[in-house]
Amino acid sequence: MSRRLATASLLACLLVAVLVAGARPAAAATVTIGSKDFTESVVLGEVARLAALERGVDARHRRSLGGTRILWRALLEGEIDAYPEYTGTIGHELLRDLPRDAGIGELRARLRALGIGIGEPLGFDNGYAIGMREETAARLGIADISGLAAHPSLHIALSNEFMDRADGWPGLKAAYGLPMEPRGMDHALAYRALASGAIDATDLYGTDAEIAYYDLRVLNDDRRYFPRYDAVYLYRIDLEQRAPGFVAALDGLAGSIPASRMRSMNKAVKIDGEAEEAVAARFLDVAHAGRAGPGLLDYTLQHLALVGISLALAVVLAVPLGVLAARRPRLGQVLLGLTGILQTVPSLALFVFMIPLFGIGAVPAIAALFLYSLLPIVRNTHAGLVGIEPALKESAAALGLPPGFRLRRVELPLALRSILAGVKIAAVVNVGTATLGALIGAGGFGQPILTGIRLDDLGLIMQGAVPAALLALAMQGLFEAIERVLTPRGLRLRAAS
Repeated sequence: MSRRLATASLLACLLVAVLVAGARPAAAATVTIGSKDFTESVVLGEVARLAALERGVDARHRRSLGGTRILWRALLEGEIDAYPEYTGTIGHELLRDLPRDAGIGELRARLRALGIGIGEPLGFDNGYAIGMREETAARLGIADISGLAAHPSLHIALSNEFMDRADGWPGLKAAYGLPMEPRGMDHALAYRALASGAIDATDLYGTDAEIAYYDLRVLNDDRRYFPRYDAVYLYRIDLEQRAPGFVAALDGLAGSIPASRMRSMNKAVKIDGEAEEAVAARFLDVAHAGRAGPGLLDYTLQHLALVGISLALAVVLAVPLGVLAARRPRLGQVLLGLTGILQTVPSLALFVFMIPLFGIGAVPAIAALFLYSLLPIVRNTHAGLVGIEPALKESAAALGLPPGFRLRRVELPLALRSILAGVKIAAVVNVGTATLGALIGAGGFGQPILTGIRLDDLGLIMQGAVPAALLALAMQGLFEAIERVLTPRGLRLRAAS
């Protein structure tokens, strides 16, 4: 039995090694540019990448990495070298204690103390706003944000980040005395909900192409709550020595993008379906040879690496913990309780918690998936061992078998079906949870899903969702086959009878 387990473990390790090698990215670029998970940020990331390439700077773009806090931490930690940001966000969300009218010079001084540089404004203000369908706003006679207060029954959904930002909903609610209790929703999905009438109002970005496309009314900020959100690039100060050509490329973009041009670029991507890199190349008037993005094989290898590595690590730790829990009942209750608590932490929150420890990319995603895998394996190992008939344990003890030998040759084989059931559950759950890893740059099937949501492209969503579902089914079938191979024939016959 132990020989079979050793062989299976060796094969699993070899498989994991192959997956890691296949999923490993190409050699690190000189400059890594990040972008948030909305269209304009991705377009500006591509503009910076192509502008850098034109100056002979090797650059890559890690797109759609998540929200402000994820990008900001990644910049501070050196996981990325630059990303597009907005002055209002810098002053009121990242630095917070600056005066409302702080200028670019004051921002530059404060950021430089943190090792971060800031470019000159790109030429447009992409401020926050609140919008409604023109038809609804006209019917209710609402032209200003203050007019919302007279209609407490309105259904409002706001982007999840806006709900908690220092310059978002809490301050807006206080400034205007708004009585509503909005719900959080993805920014791109909120537009669809607004157009369908499912909600009555949402937060907008001033240069969003959907404003004109869906015939929305931008409510007047009559109490001047929102600050200016001039688009800029943030970058690590060490680039001034390490890649001065990149900093020069960013400086060359200052004042070059008026609001009308940014809206047209957003429309080209979000409404007309053009690729971000093609739109950025046309803006810069540079040759564009196209960029071969990851294909199905790349996404599959990345996803398998996330699931395979996290699951292998979990098995190595969780099975001994399950054995310990079965041997020491009081300690076992503590172990089961702790692993149960880990399971209650929301998936996305656990992914984000890992960023300060491991940065962005596959490693924090693997760490989060590893923690999620512990409970089903620990619990099923414990249940399998304590569920063994006492007579069988007594017989093994009566034969004078040492405790370690009894565990390896009697108890673990009898509990094997339960243990493998726990591993199977962890594997299937991890396949689905791993799609969230794309929010922190881990890749996998979550990447086309998130891109499809951002671009309102059902085809892209299905490119990630269908393979993920098929992989979950394959995992279930694989572990059922492993169970049949590893379970001794006598135990199979006994279970069948």
